[in-house]
Amino acid sequence: MLRGAIRLALSIVMIAAAALVGTVSTAGTAHADECYTWNRTLSQGMSGQDVAELQIRVSGYPGYGGVLAIDGSYGPATAAAVKRFQAAYGLTADGVAGPQTFSRIYALQDADCTPAHFSYGELNQCNSTWSGGAVSAATAKRNALVSMWKLEAMRHALGDEPIRVTSGFRSHACNDAVGGASNSRHLYGDGVDLGAGPHSLCRLAQQARNHGFNGILGPGYPGHDDHTHVDHRTTRYWSAPTCGI
Repeated sequence: MLRGAIRLALSIVMIAAAALVGTVSTAGTAHADECYTWNRTLSQGMSGQDVAELQIRVSGYPGYGGVLAIDGSYGPATAAAVKRFQAAYGLTADGVAGPQTFSRIYALQDADCTPAHFSYGELNQCNSTWSGGAVSAATAKRNALVSMWKLEAMRHALGDEPIRVTSGFRSHACNDAVGGASNSRHLYGDGVDLGAGPHSLCRLAQQARNHGFNGILGPGYPGHDDHTHVDHRTTRYWSAPTCGI
């Protein structure tokens, strides 16, 4: 009789535990589904839209001076970026994107796919449509999304202290109003100006070299003594003489 009662109690505990696991799993999936859910483990040699979505999230981990192509092809550069992302968050750094890697990404992203500590509103203080720049509104918004994930990586590397965005996307009208260069990367949605805060402008410029920014302009470069600028231009141009860059 006693043994039967014990078995019954154990069964109830196991059923309750299973229900709890199911609830947690469902909640995690629901959170991911608000943005994007990966349905397979990704590794070198694979390709597809799910690879491109992963590349956006790890675009801030290309290594010093590197830029990760967001092309949907899981090559050695993507594997290396995934390893750096995994190492940064205390995961097994094997370059294979599986459940643990995706769970970490889900925890970092909001429902609109922006990283937890940056928003479209921060990256566009010009208008609500992302139109009027040098590229389509959709392209400008996507470029800004990539910038935010690079900034999220940079923020984490700097001890998870805030990074202050002072300017992002600009339409031609907004760019003209602030006296921006006619070919400003802000017109493409990938140019971001950063203000001093927990970190100096030089510290921001120096750290940005590790996070996939081809363009870095900071103190000592004409017109940039009050901010550090980062962008995704096609060829590297770094200049912040006051900062040793």
